Amino acid sequence: MKPQELVYVVDDDLSMREALSSLIRSVGLRVETYPSAVAFLAAPRPEALVTCLILDIRMPELNGLELQSQLIQLGHAIPIIFITGHGDIPMAVRAMKQGAVEFLAKPFRDEDLLTAIDSALTQARNSHQAETELDKIRRRYALLTNREKEVIVYMVKGTLNKQAAAELGISEITIKVHRHNIMMKMQVDTVPDLVRCMERL
Repeated sequence: MKPQELVYVVDDDLSMREALSSLIRSVGLRVETYPSAVAFLAAPRPEALVTCLILDIRMPELNGLELQSQLIQLGHAIPIIFITGHGDIPMAVRAMKQGAVEFLAKPFRDEDLLTAIDSALTQARNSHQAETELDKIRRRYALLTNREKEVIVYMVKGTLNKQAAAELGISEITIKVHRHNIMMKMQVDTVPDLVRCMERL
């Protein structure tokens, strides 16, 4: 079990919530259940967690597809597994087009749901890792002075020190000092590594 990973279940059917909660816990995963999409939206959710969402399609107030759309608008890229007893092809197509991991019709096999959860958490893990790495790059870039940010543009373009110095109106020695400081602050060993960091930004 990984304590930073969590499965959310949103379904207005109490018996379904309890059954899913029991199944998910049986394989060592943490789970939180909600009786409605509105309750899920209102609950605080730590951003540091790796999560996925098991979501019923048909619910009062706010249905599953509407919740999916709201989460996208809010910028919450949580992998979603849809479950429904009344699904149809247009619903499934819409859900998948908006990035759903799986669309399961009730009753579904435990194995199928657990496989979908594994895929969803893997996707969330990869996204979380990529976002963590991007945050590190952003923090390093923020350490650069304004002049270093100017110089880094020339480094990424592959401009010669002499040419960059002439265009910025400073000496070639100063360019070399800035280059050294940039490499140290961005924590890279080579210019290609620096280029990859800037492409991520």
